[in-house]
Amino acid sequence: MHAFRFFVLLSFFLGQFSMGLAQTSQVPTTLDATLDGYKYPYPIAYLPLKLEHQTVRMAYMDVPASGKANGRTALLLHGKNFFGAYWRGTIQALTKAGFRVIIPDQIGFGKSDKPAIYYSFHQLARNTKHLLDTLGIRKTVVVGHSMGGMVATRFTLMYPEATEKLVLENPIGLEDYRQGVPFQSVDQAEATELKSTEESIRKYHGSYYPNGYPAAHDEWVKPLAAQTRHPDFPKVALANALTFEMIYQQPVCYEFSRVKAPTLLIIGQADRTVVGKGLIKDPKVLATMGQYPALGQRTAAQIKGAKLVPIEKVGHIPHLEAPAKFYEALLAFLG
Repeated sequence: MHAFRFFVLLSFFLGQFSMGLAQTSQVPTTLDATLDGYKYPYPIAYLPLKLEHQTVRMAYMDVPASGKANGRTALLLHGKNFFGAYWRGTIQALTKAGFRVIIPDQIGFGKSDKPAIYYSFHQLARNTKHLLDTLGIRKTVVVGHSMGGMVATRFTLMYPEATEKLVLENPIGLEDYRQGVPFQSVDQAEATELKSTEESIRKYHGSYYPNGYPAAHDEWVKPLAAQTRHPDFPKVALANALTFEMIYQQPVCYEFSRVKAPTLLIIGQADRTVVGKGLIKDPKVLATMGQYPALGQRTAAQIKGAKLVPIEKVGHIPHLEAPAKFYEALLAFLG
């Protein structure tokens, strides 16, 4: 049975690879702030929200089980430099296992609006809870990758009654970046964001892959690059700067001991991601940060009963770099 499940998960990976290459060629040359004209793997719906006197829309996918429905829901929360579509393979694995899967683009990301507001993990978690309430979902498995791990942690702390289980995949925020990364103002961060090009975005994403940048990953770089060529890009750049500030100023690492939900950490052991890494000039300071093997162990020890699944020689995005291993760990934990 174990071998059969591994074979099925491996077939997902092969299918996702070929689909990714086809999708990359379909990305428009230029895309606006909400990626209009870029097709997600499942239909998009929108939740209206009122934030700081602004009416905005939160985009999301709501995908029913494709296998025998188990009555359970999984919530997938994306990272900072991504959007909900990159969960495509994970969505397929979960829906085949009987889960209904909800995949929001947080406000400030993907197909959601990019307002100039004060961004906070508390607000993103509240927006997400409002989405679940609107959809009539009372309890969910919460899965967060990278920045999504910070959102997932905050959601779990704010809404323990709504959290069935928590899964953190190479989350950022396992350390307090303020202790090693020099401060920069929103204006400075925005100026840096405005200089983004397809080449610079691809180079940054390349740091996620310790074994070399795979061509298939261009599927997730091309849409971001297309935004840099659109008149809307200043709006995107400002949202990127504001959400960088959110990550920097709102650590969750001091609160892991308060998490009560059954928790799984899936940690690519070759990950060395540090938010604001380029700002660190002292190599001795840099060497102490982004050490995911140690950070994963420390965090697992802080969360009572947490399970840690290390994936050797894998970087920041196990669900893309080592999907079969990621799906196997995820589905085994969810039961």
